[in-house]
Amino acid sequence: MSNNNDDLLAINRDQVVYEGIRNVLTQARSRAAASVNHEMVLAYWEIGRRIHEAVGERGEYGKQLIGFLSERLTKEFGKGFTSANLKNMRQFYRAYRNRYALRSELSWTHYRILMRVDGQDRRAYYETAAANAHWSSRRLEREIHLLCYERSLATNSNVPGKDGTSVSNEGDFDPSAALGVKDPYVLDFLGLPEPTSLHESDLEQALIDHMQEFLLELGSGFAFAGRQMRVSSELSDYYVDLVFYHVKLKCYILIDLKAGKLDPRDVGQMDFYVRLFNDTVALSDDNPTIGIVLCAEGDRAVAKYSALADGRGLFASRYVTSLPSEEELGKAISHFLLG
Repeated sequence: MSNNNDDLLAINRDQVVYEGIRNVLTQARSRAAASVNHEMVLAYWEIGRRIHEAVGERGEYGKQLIGFLSERLTKEFGKGFTSANLKNMRQFYRAYRNRYALRSELSWTHYRILMRVDGQDRRAYYETAAANAHWSSRRLEREIHLLCYERSLATNSNVPGKDGTSVSNEGDFDPSAALGVKDPYVLDFLGLPEPTSLHESDLEQALIDHMQEFLLELGSGFAFAGRQMRVSSELSDYYVDLVFYHVKLKCYILIDLKAGKLDPRDVGQMDFYVRLFNDTVALSDDNPTIGIVLCAEGDRAVAKYSALADGRGLFASRYVTSLPSEEELGKAISHFLLG
């Protein structure tokens, strides 16, 4: 019996050593791949700079030079140096003049997408989000298509800064603005019917079943803490649909799900939950709790004349269960901002 135990202990020790070595190799390979990707990004930036400075404003010479370079580079270095790619490298340099600002977390594929984003602030937002949240290039394309930047602006009076935080109009740091609440949240990954035909319990279960996708839609920094979490007063127990903790902002995020239209009672209930949660659950070093009411339909009057108006601790956002077109999203956001 003793020999069997010794054998098991030896196997476990061997496994621990193996897992440690495996982690070292996996991390080293990841760092090496990231380093190679970044070196290629820097090389493409330098190629773009040299082409741009050689061509200047001489359009015809540019065509001739790019054609010449494409032919010679392809012969010597293989694929990747078509005329179209060399033009992309030149555009890359023109979009990013400071090579030291290039993010090592982003690949050439990321930058090919980013350099076509209009507006310096808009591009900086997606660049920072993609680097910090480790978005794939496909995820980056999706967020741009779904106007993630504009949706964040529609629910936040503070504009996201280039460092990924938010700059308050009053000059002080506002955690709820840095949260990046969106309007609407796009929940097409749930595969559910139109919101008006949903039961809140079905929506909650679907979000639990697709938590990874929901966390990506919420943004970086969210950690799932629980569903139907109990919070108690002296006489009664209450249950919050979904609770998250934001590891960067150090605060709890309460989410209440509504299958119908936003009602003032929903806002009052969430305000009550937030205050009770602050007093009974949040720790002394946590930032104030934030509440989000996710509803199928918004109401500007409720947003204007309720506790939502201060824009610091309470938010109401719509959700859609099918993928809207960019035009549909643009109209909805413009209507919200101008309304």
